[in-house]
Amino acid sequence: MESQTNDTSVRNAFLTGARTVIPILLGIIPFGLITGVTAVNAGIPPLQAIAMSAIVFAGASQLAAIDLIGNTAPVAVVVVTAIIINLRHVMYSASIAPYFQRLSGPWKWLCAYGLTDQTYAVSLTEFRAKDYTPSTRKWFYLGAAITLWGTWQLGTIVGVVAGAQIPSGLSLEFAVPLTFIALLFPALEDRPTILAAIVAGALSVIAGVLPFDLGLVVATLGGITAGVAVGRRHGSFPTSTRSDEFTRDSESDADDEMGSTQ
Repeated sequence: MESQTNDTSVRNAFLTGARTVIPILLGIIPFGLITGVTAVNAGIPPLQAIAMSAIVFAGASQLAAIDLIGNTAPVAVVVVTAIIINLRHVMYSASIAPYFQRLSGPWKWLCAYGLTDQTYAVSLTEFRAKDYTPSTRKWFYLGAAITLWGTWQLGTIVGVVAGAQIPSGLSLEFAVPLTFIALLFPALEDRPTILAAIVAGALSVIAGVLPFDLGLVVATLGGITAGVAVGRRHGSFPTSTRSDEFTRDSESDADDEMGSTQ
């Protein structure tokens, strides 16, 4: 009976995670289409373009890398640009890590692979608002991540295969900024995040004239630096207090489990 209850809880958490990201898919689908079409237009072979989405699974850095490859930028510039754009995931993982500290190594690696802007945003919002167990947290997160991953792969494949048949008048490019804007505003919850957004936005405009999309690199580094600096000054980065809180919760859960077995 208890096993059936646990299975139901896991299934419900997974399905809840999947349902939560459904509205976001309206922006992910055209985003994936654009990525596939852009990759083919940049001269990347179809199979390599599809493999890139499956392995890298990072829309913003993929688009930047594809654009640089199409402009015959040096390999070093492509790699460094992709790494710097994805530096925000370091902050994402540090922020969400306390919720997953009881997971085993392989599960943590899987969750790290599935970490995206969208998965992070919906999961953190859900975990802060509701009381999940370590197991159901994991399955909620994976429900969101797997749904986004599958949609992204499908969009990329359609873009690669049918890119030439997609009417240019559809202007699918609008979906890219809209997707990130929809994620940005709910995340502006304190002084560090607001300042990071303002600094990054200003620098992206000022440095937009730089070659090889280096303006994006400058804006990313500037926003992260500003956010971390203000967060450290106000004691909100790193979140050591939150980690201690989850450690105490984990110890309490372990004591409860030990007591129930005795």
